Amino acid sequence: MAKQSSAKKEVREKEHDAKVDSQGQPLLSHLVALRKCLIRSVIALVLLFIPYFIFSNDLYNIVALPLLEHLPGENMIATEVASPFIVPIKLAFFMALFTGMPYILHQLWTFVAPGLYLREKKFAVPLLASSILLFYVGVVFAYFVIFPTIFQFFATVTPQNVVWMTDINSYLSFIVKLVMAFGIVFEIPVAIFLLTMTGMTTPQTLKKGRPYIFVGCFVIGMMMTPPDIVSQVLLAIPAWILFEIGLFLAKRVYRDPEES
Repeated sequence: MAKQSSAKKEVREKEHDAKVDSQGQPLLSHLVALRKCLIRSVIALVLLFIPYFIFSNDLYNIVALPLLEHLPGENMIATEVASPFIVPIKLAFFMALFTGMPYILHQLWTFVAPGLYLREKKFAVPLLASSILLFYVGVVFAYFVIFPTIFQFFATVTPQNVVWMTDINSYLSFIVKLVMAFGIVFEIPVAIFLLTMTGMTTPQTLKKGRPYIFVGCFVIGMMMTPPDIVSQVLLAIPAWILFEIGLFLAKRVYRDPEES
């Protein structure tokens, strides 16, 4: 029974792949399909943007909460004339993009999927899902763990004769950089899995390069975070831990082609 089931799966896979090979479409058809995906993505972003903009002030208070808990008087300032109007719009756009990304990726998948073989689909779907999940885990980690730690440190080292007052636009730029940085860094296990499964490298090679990768984590932290040593270190340490997790998983799934 197991052999028959396996044979049926192989037949279905071959039929699917043959259908993919036979469905060649002209460039114009691909452009039309891409246009539909882009239009749907833009509509989704607009629909998400509207409620975020309506409640943008309340939303900004939530986003700024990790900083407000450490500011004197729990107040922020606006140093530019249009900042009270522009900053909520920027925040609403970032939130719409952030929450709408799974749908945008789904639209991208509907455009790409018809040209993939069945084995590629089986490989890509869990990889895409895990990538999205890890990105959001990185964002949550940044908000609940990194932000309070950084702002508490800044409040502690502020000189006594200095009033620490933060501009709302500068704060938004600061947290967007950190959120994106941690979201990307949390993709490291997926990147290592891809590199090993595609044969571009091996777990043994990555293990030998561990000292260089350790230094590279701090270089990445320096490049992807605002110019302060605390943010850089707090990004480099999770990056190193995630590398070790990715290496551990790669060792479990990697099969040496010479041994097969």
